[in-house]
This record gives sequence, structure tokens and C-alpha cells, in this order.
Amino acid sequence: MSDRPIILGIVGDSAAGKTTLTRGIAQVLGPENVTVICTDDYHRYDRKQRAEIGITALHPDCNYLDIMQQHLSLLRTGQAILKPIYNHTTGTFDPPEYIKPSKFVIVEGLLGYATRTIRDSYDVKVYLAPPEELRTQWKVKRDIMKRGYTEEQVLAEIKKREPDSEDFIRPQRKSADVVVSFYPPEADKESNLSVRLVLRPTIPHPDFTEILGRGSDSFQPAIRLGLDRDMGKPVDVLEVDSHATNEQVNELEKILCNEMPHLRGFCSTEGNPEIGKLIGTTGEVLESYPLALTQLLVSYHMMKAIHLY
Repeated sequence: MSDRPIILGIVGDSAAGKTTLTRGIAQVLGPENVTVICTDDYHRYDRKQRAEIGITALHPDCNYLDIMQQHLSLLRTGQAILKPIYNHTTGTFDPPEYIKPSKFVIVEGLLGYATRTIRDSYDVKVYLAPPEELRTQWKVKRDIMKRGYTEEQVLAEIKKREPDSEDFIRPQRKSADVVVSFYPPEADKESNLSVRLVLRPTIPHPDFTEILGRGSDSFQPAIRLGLDRDMGKPVDVLEVDSHATNEQVNELEKILCNEMPHLRGFCSTEGNPEIGKLIGTTGEVLESYPLALTQLLVSYHMMKAIHLY
């Protein structure tokens, strides 16, 4: 059993849903047991400098990857770090923060798998890959509401960043143990998201074939498990549609919770108010069973890593 911090990486493009996923996982593991690190804090330049130089925050040269790498190595051995802080509101840097790692460390951001040494620091690696149209909707909504941009400014920034997204962000998908793709069943139904989970054989996943392999009518077609290829490699794929019922999703959650007793209090959305919750277009709180299952699955892997390493 591991006596060092267990480290989770969550990587994805801007507004891919990293913070929403992280929030639920932290609730499952216990907020008091979780340290969250945002890799945006390792930007080399502030917003004004980036504009003057003509570089985006997605480019490796715009980030202190060596310092990030050093800090992850320290956290992995349970040592404290003096972490920089990038302020998204002002676009400048705040004074650094002294951080001691908790039992679990979640590292979320843009370039979390940029180097081999950084990748080797994680016990579990997740990549978020929503459809670009949906990610654009999320980014416009977030940057207008929380960061004071206009819609035109956000769309122009997305266009400017696209070459770096293609060159540096999306290739990191191949390093993930789990690829999470939330998607709307209909183009304008952001509130009812389905999820496609690519499960690579790089870590041991729970055995869902016990119930899904039966081809039971009680799960089809809302929940499906099959084989596919992702970036040329064979993978298992679990899909949960937005119209899957709480009872159907709960059957899958029981597999996780039976193996990891700590999770049993979260085997339904009533287990914790933050599980499966997301903010809608107008600020309303929405409930998503596919999101809840995804948060529990990643938490399961974090708990399992304690016993594996």
C-alpha cells in the first residue's frame, strides 16, 4: 500500500471541463484529502507579455515545464513546493503559495503530459476531449461570465490558439489511461450530455462485462460496452447516453463501490450534492448521471492506486 501521495493528471484544452470533473472527484475522495494544482500557474509570461511576443499559453515555450516537472517530482515524494499563481482575472501573477501535498493530488491543465518525466509522475492520467463545437460553447460562456471577455474576443482567441491546440494539446490524448468525451445527443442540448469513455489497457479497469456482457435489455441501448481503436491502439469503450436512468447508472456504480468500500456512500446521486452536478447556460445547476459515473470511475482508479503502488 502506497504511503506517498497518489497523483492524478487531468489534461484538456481550455474549457474542456477539467474543473467540473475535478470538483466532483475531490468531493468523492474528500476535499480535506485532496490538493489541486493548476498547471496554468506555470505560465512563463503574463497576458500582456504573451500579446507583445505573439505566443499563446498553449505553447510549451510559454510555460516553465522544467519547474512543473521538478514540482511534480517533489509532490510525488510527499515534499512541499512553493507554487507560482497565475491570476486569470488580472492576467498577471500573484505571490507564490506554499503547498504541502495531501493524500491525493490532482494536477489539471493544458500541458500536463508534455514531457516523459512529467507523464511518469502520475498514477492515473485522464484526457478530456469534448467535440470542438461544444468546447467553444463552454469557453465562450465561461470567459464572458468569469473573465470579462466579449464573445468576439473569445472566438478570436480560439481561432488564434487553434494551431497550438492541434500541435501541442490534442497529441497528449495518446498518453491518457482514460479519455473522456462528453457530447450532446443533439447539437443544442448542452444540458443533456452523454459520455464516451475510452479505457486503455495501461491501468486495470473495473470489469463491467459482468452486467453489460449479458446484452441485457435493461441496459441497451442507453449503456454500451465495446471494443474500438483510439489513435491506432485497441481500447475498450464505455458509452453512457444522456437518457440513461439513475437505476441503470447505479448498477455500474455498484461494481465500483463494491470493490472500493470508501465509494459506497456515492453509489447514487443522493450520496453527495456535488457529484454529477454542472452549471447550465443560464447559471442553473444541472444533474448528469454520465458525469457522476465518470467522476466515480476516476475516483475508483485513485483509490485503487493506493493498493497498487
